[in-house]
Amino acid sequence: MTAPGVEDLLRELTPQVLGVLVRRYGQFEGCEDAVQEAVLAATVRWPAEGVPDNPRGWLVTVASRRLIDEMRSDHARREREAATAHEVTPEDVPDTDDSLVLLFLCCHPTLTAASQTALTLRAVGGLTTAEIARAFLVPEATMAARISRAKQRIRSAGSSFRLPEGAEREERLRVVLQVLYLIFNEGYTASSGGRLHRPDLAREAIRLTRMVHSQLPEDGEVTGLLALMLLTHARRRARTTLAGDLVPLDEQDRTTWDREMIDEGTELVKASLAGPALGPYQLQAAIAATHADAATAEQTNWPQIHALYLILERIAPNPVVTLNRAIALAETDGPTAGLALLSTLDADERMAGFHRLLSVRAHLREKIGDTVGAHQDYRRAAKATASLAEQRYLESRARRLR
Repeated sequence: MTAPGVEDLLRELTPQVLGVLVRRYGQFEGCEDAVQEAVLAATVRWPAEGVPDNPRGWLVTVASRRLIDEMRSDHARREREAATAHEVTPEDVPDTDDSLVLLFLCCHPTLTAASQTALTLRAVGGLTTAEIARAFLVPEATMAARISRAKQRIRSAGSSFRLPEGAEREERLRVVLQVLYLIFNEGYTASSGGRLHRPDLAREAIRLTRMVHSQLPEDGEVTGLLALMLLTHARRRARTTLAGDLVPLDEQDRTTWDREMIDEGTELVKASLAGPALGPYQLQAAIAATHADAATAEQTNWPQIHALYLILERIAPNPVVTLNRAIALAETDGPTAGLALLSTLDADERMAGFHRLLSVRAHLREKIGDTVGAHQDYRRAAKATASLAEQRYLESRARRLR
């Protein structure tokens, strides 16, 4: 197997192996370190020696031995060592997959969203600390400290390695989906840096969401989130020019959209909407499917999109939802109506200085002929974003009006 093939296999196996160790030994932090060492060993040996017949068992064996060696070196853990340090072979590895339990653990409510995201990418995604640091444009030492603190907080909270039940499970699942959504969004539109998107992060979010969907196929919101990611990621090739400049949705070459991904996403939307409940990810996926269904920007069913945003605004009130509804309202009732709806967000502290609010207002002002106001808002929006690709686009719009 080639090195890229080994890397893909290890990404898939990492959470499974970690789940086995945590269930067996009960110490998340030490188990996670041991698994990372085993994965590193596999990265070096498997491309040269070949993938073992039971790669999952191989990783569990190597990681267990590393963990036991560490336990033997710590005199304070001798009692635990006596209880757990038996020889492990690949045949001892259970067939159960605890990846979902592990994902719930990484999204523990005592952690911040940033820590949940970093720990999920490390423990469940199998990314190295250096890879995660590069993705979020922070020093590796900073990311290492963040991950270490997250593991310590989980240990201090005394969390057990099991799936929560009842209302707690539903609440934790919402956190898990939010973390996966944050990872995808950072990959789809990077919050800072020179590139508009980071496809590796978007692909990782899709892979992890597929994993959750495989274990919770009847959950409408899980299905909706996977559909939303696929339908959005399908537009990736059309979003930038060869020079890396942003191309807005209405100017994209839709023939370059990934039709296979759109077809899969559309089928998932239909499945998610067939259930008894309706959640925000299902509605956002339905909106994305409506965009994907239009062969040209002019054929977009804006009344349907506006209606979906109205429902979304009712069940999950959020200023960003209102912002997006203003865009749809401007298409159905004109830019003046869109601007009037945007004005309701001016008093919301969460939107103060938000570059998307400024850029949408600039666009609508440009449509009604207020070129001076549009120019000012484009300039303000450009200064408010840390994404260089978005800055270049917004500044180009401002220059055109100058």
